[in-house]
Amino acid sequence: MEKIFDLIVIGTGSGGSAAAMKCKKAGWEVAIIDSRPFGGTCALRGCDPKKLLVGAADMIESTRRMEGKGISSTVTIDWPELMAFKRTFTEPVPESREKGFGKAGIHTFHGQASFVSEDTIQIGEDVLTGKNFLIASGAKPVSLPITGSEYLVLSDEFLELDELPARLIFVGGGYVSFEFAHIAARAGVEVHIVQRGERPLENFEPELVDVLMEKSKAIGIHIHLNSEVKSVEKKSDSFIVTAMTGDESLELEGDLVIHGAGRIPAIDDIQLEKANVEWSKGGIAVNEYLQSVSNSRVYAAGDAAATAGLPLTPIASMESHVVASNLLKGNHRSPSYKVMPTVVFTLPKLASVGLSEDEARKKGHNIRVNKFDTSDWYTYKRTNEQYAMAKILIDEDSDLILGAHLISEEADELINHFATAIQFKLTTNDLKQMIYAYPTAASDLAYMI
Repeated sequence: MEKIFDLIVIGTGSGGSAAAMKCKKAGWEVAIIDSRPFGGTCALRGCDPKKLLVGAADMIESTRRMEGKGISSTVTIDWPELMAFKRTFTEPVPESREKGFGKAGIHTFHGQASFVSEDTIQIGEDVLTGKNFLIASGAKPVSLPITGSEYLVLSDEFLELDELPARLIFVGGGYVSFEFAHIAARAGVEVHIVQRGERPLENFEPELVDVLMEKSKAIGIHIHLNSEVKSVEKKSDSFIVTAMTGDESLELEGDLVIHGAGRIPAIDDIQLEKANVEWSKGGIAVNEYLQSVSNSRVYAAGDAAATAGLPLTPIASMESHVVASNLLKGNHRSPSYKVMPTVVFTLPKLASVGLSEDEARKKGHNIRVNKFDTSDWYTYKRTNEQYAMAKILIDEDSDLILGAHLISEEADELINHFATAIQFKLTTNDLKQMIYAYPTAASDLAYMI
């Protein structure tokens, strides 16, 4: 097939779909391409299926916390049944998404897209010419300089396991490792996390990460800090992971070794050089309008773009809307990264929005730090939650909230109230005027500020 399109989109996830739909609605001829099943990371192999599994682990956690306080029943995870339930959410997605694009009149293509020139792309035998391009191809696990790295299982594969092995080893101490480790530990698995640095989850406040570490250890997760994995060796039906902790060697045996050591933009197979598109390991170099600095036909969104945006689904979606607006009306709109609430879906959940304490001080703000161990507050004590903390940063001069950092079972929903406050510049006095339903987690806000 040879055809000229007004817009060619690479990637069918949040970063590509919104712009494709908006431009098609405006009357453009649009094509969308994906080398994997349609739907993107979040819906198929990320946020959505992960949180479904977290939901099951949450039921285990809630029951165990209340043992001896009115709850005595034993609850366990049936992994095959849980995975079957998960697939009722993920399996319909590719067909549904493709039908949606087709119904809208968007041309769909399957396969690896590769540029052959600044305005032409090839997928298999199909050669497409585009007046404009949007690259929203997402991210992939970073390659690790580890002997035996071919034995590492990726997060995608973990989410498709029909049976959960008895012993898991996670390489790296980021989101993926901690979230999956908390799920597996509640399912009765022996879990190890091997972290190269001295602190995991480096983008979160240290005090709250310490609380999460305590809880992780309390449920049986073994965390090995300052330990750099050097090799993974297959031994019969298991694997031996060797790491160096200073001058000492650490050796662990597991049934599965999972890559949780970070992700990079999935753009190195698109042949960007042939399109004169500048890029680095951080993504495609773009200007304030998400347009390539070297090829004006090309825009990028989500993980594929080198921006200040966090690698989060809502950020990719927002950027896709920005790109659509700039394509249709000319460059006039820039993405805002002022408010980017993010959550680690461990149990308890770790959530953050706005500035960290260190960032606030470096920017010269006159800050007040409100820090509380909230485990003895009614909201958490009523379900025997022993690991909960809040840290709120307030500008003393303006009375505005600069940042909020929470760890608790309610943190994922509660962080959105602080995100709203930061977005709309609500002062702490404004928030104190609000009457919240009681008793709810939100009704604690006045005490936190």
